[in-house]
Amino acid sequence: MEFDIAYLLRYLPSLLRGLALTVQASGIAILLSILVGLVGACIRVARVPVLSQLIVAYVEFIRNTPLLVQLFFVFFGLPALGLTLSLFWSGVLSLTLWAGAFQVENVRGGLAAIAPGLKEAARALGLNQAQYLRLVGLPLAVRVGLPSMLNTCVSVIKNSAYLSAIGVQELTGVAFDRIASDFRAFEMLAVLLAGYLSVVLSLSAAVRLLEHRLQAPFRR
Repeated sequence: MEFDIAYLLRYLPSLLRGLALTVQASGIAILLSILVGLVGACIRVARVPVLSQLIVAYVEFIRNTPLLVQLFFVFFGLPALGLTLSLFWSGVLSLTLWAGAFQVENVRGGLAAIAPGLKEAARALGLNQAQYLRLVGLPLAVRVGLPSMLNTCVSVIKNSAYLSAIGVQELTGVAFDRIASDFRAFEMLAVLLAGYLSVVLSLSAAVRLLEHRLQAPFRR
């Protein structure tokens, strides 16, 4: 089968709309998951009663169950509990919960990598636990854990393809609808590969730039 440029150009607008939806869903999920990771890691490190145990249970549950099953539970299961979300927000919530569990561990690992002397110095200066985390711990933890946090963010973008399973017309959903209708798999799969690769490489470049800026004060 030959690569049909004319066919690809005909459906390029709908593919671009799907790509935009992929970026939107992934971007929201990434930001919310980082927030979940920061808050969850602080709760674990501070060993807040009850909440710390709940965070541990949440992380273990998410890390040991398939994302696709979690997505189906959010979309099909939550309405039975009285909470009905749209296709888009069901997907965003699923990606957020999934990535948030990994970001908790990424940030917690960054906090654990901080030299004990820094925490002791913060205490000597009169900082309490919350002030230490906000002013010292979290900024350093993010700098240390940035590579692993990036890996999770990249996984969010790639895993956004699962949203097509519940009918979200993101990039994968649009492409597979065209494959089912026209049987032009080669062109659509090529667009899928190019689309996800461009988004992931753009994110990686942005994070590398951020990492370079964060490392600047520590370079001689």
